[in-house]
This record gives sequence, C-alpha cells and structure tokens, in this order.
Amino acid sequence: MSGRGSFVTAGDLFITRGLPERGYSGMRELTDFIRARDVRFVNLEVTVHDREGYPFGFSGGTWAMAHPSLLDDVKKFGFNIYNSANNHAMDYSHNGLLATMGYLKKAGMNYAGVGENLADACAPSYVEGKDIRVGVVAATSTFHESWAAGNQRLDMKGRPGVNPLRFRNRFHVTEDHYRTLVKLADEIDINAQQNLDIKEGFAAASKGSFKFGGHEFFLDERNYKETIPDGRDVKRIVKAVQEAKRQSDYVMVSIHSHEMAGEDKEKPAQFLRVFAKACIDAGADAVLGHGPHIVRGIEIYKGRVIFYSLGNFLFENDTTTHQPSDFYEKYGMSNESMVGEGMDCRSQGGAIGLGVNPDVWRSVLAAWEVEDGCTREIRLYPIGLGMELPRYRRGLPAFLQDDGLLEHLAKLSAEFGTDIQIRDHVGVIRIEP
Repeated sequence: MSGRGSFVTAGDLFITRGLPERGYSGMRELTDFIRARDVRFVNLEVTVHDREGYPFGFSGGTWAMAHPSLLDDVKKFGFNIYNSANNHAMDYSHNGLLATMGYLKKAGMNYAGVGENLADACAPSYVEGKDIRVGVVAATSTFHESWAAGNQRLDMKGRPGVNPLRFRNRFHVTEDHYRTLVKLADEIDINAQQNLDIKEGFAAASKGSFKFGGHEFFLDERNYKETIPDGRDVKRIVKAVQEAKRQSDYVMVSIHSHEMAGEDKEKPAQFLRVFAKACIDAGADAVLGHGPHIVRGIEIYKGRVIFYSLGNFLFENDTTTHQPSDFYEKYGMSNESMVGEGMDCRSQGGAIGLGVNPDVWRSVLAAWEVEDGCTREIRLYPIGLGMELPRYRRGLPAFLQDDGLLEHLAKLSAEFGTDIQIRDHVGVIRIEP
C-alpha cells in the first residue's frame, strides 16, 4: 500500500500587506477548498523579518521582505508545506535568510529548499497526512551565484543558502563564426582576465570549447544554444528524491525557475525539462514549477505530472514597506524617496511592468488525489488576483470562472502532448494507467 491522500498546489505567494480583518470576497471559499486537502503546497516568495538582515547588493527584482506578523495571515489560507528556495531567499543576505527560517519555525510552518548548509537545504521535508506521508525536495535555478548553500566539512562549517540547481549555456556555432570569435577575442582582449586566471591556476582551461566573454562556444555544423543542468546538482537532488522515496509514500520536487526558452517567458528552459524528468526517473511523483509569475504548460511523463509553472497565488510585490538605497539609485532617485514613489518610477506610472500583464493576475490551483501511488485525474481551478484594483489593493486570490485562461493553458500543454478538457469552468487532465 502506497498511501491515499488529496493534494492542492499553488504558485507564488508574495505577501507584503495584512489581510483585511474580516477577510475579503471569495476568501472563505478559497481557504475551505485548500484546507479540505491533505497536502497543501505553495511557494513563499518573501523573506520574513523586520529589517534583521543587510540588503544584498543583488535582489530578485524587488527586495522582498514581509513583517513576521504576516505569517499569521499566510497561515489563514491553510497551506502546510512551503518552498523557500527562490530568487528572493537571500535578498537580505544570510542574516535575512536565517531570520526567515527562525520565524517560519516559530510559526510552525513546514518549509524546504533552504538551510544553514547545503545538506540541510537539500534535505527532504515531510507532510504527515491521515493515510499518506509525502516527501518534498525543493531547489531553485534562479539565484545569485553566492546564494548557494555551502557544504559542511570536518574542519569548516557550511554556508547558509538555497539548494541550487545550476545550469550551463552551451553555444554551438559553425566554423566561420567560431573562427570570428577566436580572432575577435585576440583583438579586443575580452578574455584577458580569463587567460590570466588560467595561467595562474585560478581557473581551468576549457576542453573542446572556446570561451568568449565567459560564454562557452562549441564548433558544430549549425548555430544553436542548449542549456544543461549541472550534473553535480542533479546528482545531489536526485539522491534527496531517492531518500524521500524510501521514507514516504509520495514525493514532490519543487523547483523555482524563471529561465525560459529563447525570449518566450511561457516556455521552460531546456535544462528545466531535463531536470524534471530526471527527478521523476529517480522516483518523484510530481514536479512543481513556479517563478515566472505566469502559467506554463503541464507535461505528463511516465504517468507523473510536471507543472512548469503554476503562476501566482498571491502577489503584492509593489507594496513592500521598505527598499534599500540600491533600489532607488537604480532609477536615479534620491535617498529621501519613498517606496510608493519608487514603484511609480519603476512602472512609469503604471504603464509598464508586471502590473499591466493580465497573465500575471490570473492562474490556477491544481488538485488531485492519490491512491497506491497513482493519480488518474488532475483538476485545474482558475483564480484571479484583481488586476483591475489599485496597486495597493490588488493581488489577493479568489476563484474565477475563466475558460479563456484554461484554453490558453490547454494550448501551452498540448505542446507537451497533454490534453486538458474544460468542464464546468474547470480544467481536467486524465492520466491513463
């Protein structure tokens, strides 16, 4: 017997404001729906502290910080497992991450994907259902290179951070282009520092390729780009998946990934598809993608589901209470500028950015049931986040009858061979045995 349980999964939860004291229209229906399931997943896309960390010099776009008191509001939705590995996890450096972990533990909120060292960040977390135990392994491919958690040693402690999924871009070019790159590098000294590092032993020489400005080029018969997941990270994460499989009935892998194929945000990068299938080959039963703030297609692989992005669940990125000086300086603003001014400047008064993209403000909740390790049907419930409301009020989720969104998701999923039928404003995926 592999257990029996019900699941609901959502995308990004980016909270910066308290919920209305009496709730809001549609909240009760939504929370009742979520709480009715055994396993309830969402990506928590903010750090949680009261300026207890130093702003990092790089952020995930907005330095994301929620006051610890907002965790009480987050818990009202009823989720019981949270991804914390994402492109905002270290917006406030190591102190901000450690404070976030501390507040989540104090609030009794189960999370995965970050830790005081790499082993902790990669370790599975578990959800105890009535008749099922579920293991969750979480990682992110979108992060600053210094955010990756570090390994413990016998003589040195590890480094706090995220569970990383790194990847390599490999550019394949024809002989004429290859020779042009080699000649150009000699003329403009773009590889000077790289060449010196190799001579002095601080970097390794490339084998079978040529590096131009940090990018790796291979001689080939045609021009194209491929992205490859880092084998070290895949091996480590796969091992965590296998461990979770030994210790639970069902395994989910959470992966935060903004990377895309070419310039199409709706299409996942090649390395993500390779990674997701490697996880399922290793024993994962579902891969939960999130990150680009819009939905992406759904793939069924070996009878298991891959959500390449579930979109947003709650999105309040324009109403943070504080931003560091780096944010204002980027837009040429003074040190006396305030958050609202900064957001107006960034969006050019609401004319550009995520706020004007309808796809950011509608997404889905995915729900399914498992019995003896098998799922026969996945149901997709559209939600809307109130794009029509003022910036300081929009972002709260409620169920929505949106066949247009489901048709769009069906089109994206058809590219992966997945058929989504729309029945009574709900998307339905049937999985054949």
